[in-house]
Amino acid sequence: MKTRIIAAFAVIALLAVGVFILNAKPLAPNVGFTTLEGEQFTTAALRGKVVLVNFWATTCTTCIAEMPMLAETHNKFAARGLETVAVAMSYDPEAQVRAYAEKNALPFKVALDPDGAAANGFEGVRLTPTTFLIDREGRIVHKYLGAPDFSALHTLLEELVSMG
Repeated sequence: MKTRIIAAFAVIALLAVGVFILNAKPLAPNVGFTTLEGEQFTTAALRGKVVLVNFWATTCTTCIAEMPMLAETHNKFAARGLETVAVAMSYDPEAQVRAYAEKNALPFKVALDPDGAAANGFEGVRLTPTTFLIDREGRIVHKYLGAPDFSALHTLLEELVSMG
C-alpha cells in the first residue's frame, strides 16, 4: 500500500514537472542591435521592459501595412514600459530603411541587421513580418508570423505592462 502511494506521488510529481516544462516560455536570445542613429544595445539590456521585436522589410507589403498599427501600439504602451524594436532584414538597403523611417516618423527604435545575426538569433527569421513579444523577464511570450491581430495583442500587452 505504501509503495502504491509513493508511486502515485511520483507520477503526480512527474506530471507537474512535465506541465511546467511544456508551459515554460523560452528566453529571448541575447542578440545585439544597432539603430539607425548608431545606438547599440542587446535584448538582455531590455530586461525589465515588455519588448516587441518586429522583423520587417521595406519591400514587404504586409510589413508596410502593419507599420502604422505598430506605431500606434508603441505610442499606446511606451509610457507603461513597452519597448519596440523594428529590425530591418539584412537584404534591405540602409538608405531605403532610413528613408522609410524618417518619412513615416517611426516612434520606436529602428535597427539594421546587415549580417543577419539578429534574425538568425531569433529562430532564423526568414519571413516578414515576424514579431516576438517578450515579457519583462526576457521570455518570449508569443511569436507572430504575419501581421498580428492588434486587438488581441493590445489585450496581451495590457496584461504584461500591468505586471510591472
